[in-house]
Amino acid sequence: MKSSYLNPFKISTLFMAFSCAPLSNYACAGLSAKQQESKTQGITLYNQYKPAESELRIAAEAGDTEAQFYLAEELREQKRYITKESQKWYEAAATQGDLYAILRLATSNSDLCSLLNSCTDGSKKPAEWLELLNKEAGLQAKDGDGEAMYILYLATGKLEWLEKSAIAGFARGQWLLANRYKEGERFFFPWKRNEEVGRWLKASAENGFPEGMLEYGGFLYETSGDVSVARHWIEEAAKTGNVSGVSSYGAYVAHAPALYDFPLDLVKGYALTSLLTELDGGGNIKPYVDEALPEIGKKMSPAQISEAKALAKQWKETHPPLSFFPGKFGF
Repeated sequence: MKSSYLNPFKISTLFMAFSCAPLSNYACAGLSAKQQESKTQGITLYNQYKPAESELRIAAEAGDTEAQFYLAEELREQKRYITKESQKWYEAAATQGDLYAILRLATSNSDLCSLLNSCTDGSKKPAEWLELLNKEAGLQAKDGDGEAMYILYLATGKLEWLEKSAIAGFARGQWLLANRYKEGERFFFPWKRNEEVGRWLKASAENGFPEGMLEYGGFLYETSGDVSVARHWIEEAAKTGNVSGVSSYGAYVAHAPALYDFPLDLVKGYALTSLLTELDGGGNIKPYVDEALPEIGKKMSPAQISEAKALAKQWKETHPPLSFFPGKFGF
């Protein structure tokens, strides 16, 4: 798991007061320009499944809540379980109101550290963190916060919370609800189920979630054969920096393979595919690039390849960094 496409959620008065109390050594610190740059770079690396500890640590030690959570996640993923240090950073983020950090602490009984009998005793027991999560997320959900509703779904498994999150307009929740319906959750007549899946994929796409864009494009192609709208959403997903969007768009415009009737554009296809060469961390994208890029290049002249390299540079300067857009808690 790595950063998700998630909007910042509100911190309630309860947590604002708590985070500024002397209970945390990391609370209430602002970031300098250099620290903010380190945080941004750290989250970019984290989203690309690359080592991000050193960059995240700079902002985390300066008191940034989001960096503290991501640092804790990075440290946990290195060992595959919650370590003493990752526990420290989860608690630092949790005491400043980060619901994902609280959720991680609340569910630590199911972490691998429990099986290994190596869990660190924290300032609260998991049940106490869960009680706090339900209270705080419940308050935010009552205020209409769709992300808090989504987190309550992750904590409880109750589909009602995911449905409320989707209705409140939380794009990742809309995408996940479409997939839950696709998997058979809730009773629908077959035609109605398909309608609901399409409805929530469309909402997720229109609200800017890249996976929703890609799935909605595929859904429309499968259900109605509409290639023009499918092409639109594949291109839009690529513009967000989504790795699947960039790789798909690059492959299709290069006709490698020729899908969705994209006009042939070898220069753009080579440019987009070449961007993926920087993803040498996780995600298993490098073997694909090593095969696809030479295959596209064989059809091009040296002048076209030079043009493609210039286009790749321009694209990188004018679009968000590449990202796998992993969820903050698995989805």
